[in-house]
Amino acid sequence: MQPKLNAGEYVFCTINNLQLVDATKIISFFKEDEGYTIIIQKELADVLHFSYSTIFGWVTLTVHSSFQAVGLTAAISSALSNNRISCNVVAAYYHDHIFVPIKDVEIAIEVLGNISRIN
Repeated sequence: MQPKLNAGEYVFCTINNLQLVDATKIISFFKEDEGYTIIIQKELADVLHFSYSTIFGWVTLTVHSSFQAVGLTAAISSALSNNRISCNVVAAYYHDHIFVPIKDVEIAIEVLGNISRIN
């Protein structure tokens, strides 16, 4: 599980209409009762005047994960939590993606790399 840092800065925003954003520019979205939560590049959010509270770095775990695997998210969040790093984990079909505050990206990469060396 080699963590890979994706270039750029990312933010979570909430909108009520997905047509406000070019779908090819959305990293991820989730429909909730209150609206759509989207993950996009900070630069795009600024251009579109979308509000956000935290700027994140995006780390992809390069191992192919399984939806039936038990404990991977817990191991990741525990290791980051032990280093006082908050995270948002997005499980996609092939990989898990970890969004951590931009100020903590370098330490998060180190912590996640250590998990892979231990296992």
